[in-house]
Amino acid sequence: VQLQASGGGLVQPGGSLRLACTASGSIDSINPITWHRQAPGKQRELLARMTSYGIASYPDSTMKGRVTISRDVNKNTVYLQIDTLKPEDAAVYYCYAGPPYYSWGQGTQVTVSS
Repeated sequence: VQLQASGGGLVQPGGSLRLACTASGSIDSINPITWHRQAPGKQRELLARMTSYGIASYPDSTMKGRVTISRDVNKNTVYLQIDTLKPEDAAVYYCYAGPPYYSWGQGTQVTVSS
């Protein structure tokens, strides 16, 4: 399966974005799909997880409480809503398909600046 991330861009501090991760196949076959981010010079950070059963979970990340993962199975898309964006949230945001595919999407850039 291939993943296509989209929805990034320039947003002002305090703003929101909804990122989309669209799979080339059924997301019901992927367990899980996860969202990550990577800022320059930093390690990739896991932000949210969506199982093939539609169960969402959030690890203890620096963005916990400000991100919400959801999905639309008819569109084969998993979304990441990011609220109250801060300049330090600027990063490339990636989605990842877990078993059985183990595949990264290409990433979408988020810039937070006034």
